[in-house]
Amino acid sequence: MNWYGIAAIYKFEMARTWRTLMQSIASPVLSTSLYFIVFGAAIGSRMGDIDGVSYGAFIIPGLVMLALLSESISNASFGIFFPKFSGTIYEVLSAPVSAFEIVAGYVGAAASKSIILGLLILLTARVFVDYEIAYPFWMIIFLTLTAVTFSLFGFIIGVWADDFQKLQVIPLMIITPLTFLGGAFYSISMLPEMWQKITLFNPVVYLISSFRWAFYGVADVNLGLSIGMILLFLLLCLTTIWWIFRTGYRIKT
Repeated sequence: MNWYGIAAIYKFEMARTWRTLMQSIASPVLSTSLYFIVFGAAIGSRMGDIDGVSYGAFIIPGLVMLALLSESISNASFGIFFPKFSGTIYEVLSAPVSAFEIVAGYVGAAASKSIILGLLILLTARVFVDYEIAYPFWMIIFLTLTAVTFSLFGFIIGVWADDFQKLQVIPLMIITPLTFLGGAFYSISMLPEMWQKITLFNPVVYLISSFRWAFYGVADVNLGLSIGMILLFLLLCLTTIWWIFRTGYRIKT
């Protein structure tokens, strides 16, 4: 294992975060704070509890997931797309590092940024809403697992995209709507029965449900099923990346 190669890629990507601190960290935290102000403090104070949890506290896991998914994809996709765009990807591919080590460097940095962002949002939420974390260990596990999985997904998007516009298509047109429709601001048990069944086809439901369980011990979907769906998506991403490096799809040609 070439730890020096992994560390070089990781440090380079993390350094880019500190150079663009306003865009990478401050902007998502400020945007999420607006949600806390509007939905948590203003609207939440006029709504009743959901599953025994105040509305302001109930939406915290959903808002963290909203930021986590978009930032994981954005960080990882741009991280691999820019070397392709500039042509420096060939220097990386010709270096004595394996495909696994390349992915570990880029995805590890993207996931680290997203985890830092998620924890900062949780700290920011304290300013607006009182909440407790019932299972902090599992909260960290789900936070990390989600960040790694969607950073892998973002890596795939970065390889697939051939211009800057395509980097934003899937996050804006697919991931964000799925998050809003995945129970970020409500419990799916509040929906009509038919829509509850349709919602179960939304993969983000399982992410938010398991993450909310770690906070309050309540979930819309069976916890075992949620973990299984997350691991399945992780496996699909790993398989796709293996195929990309095996065939050289848009990365070696």
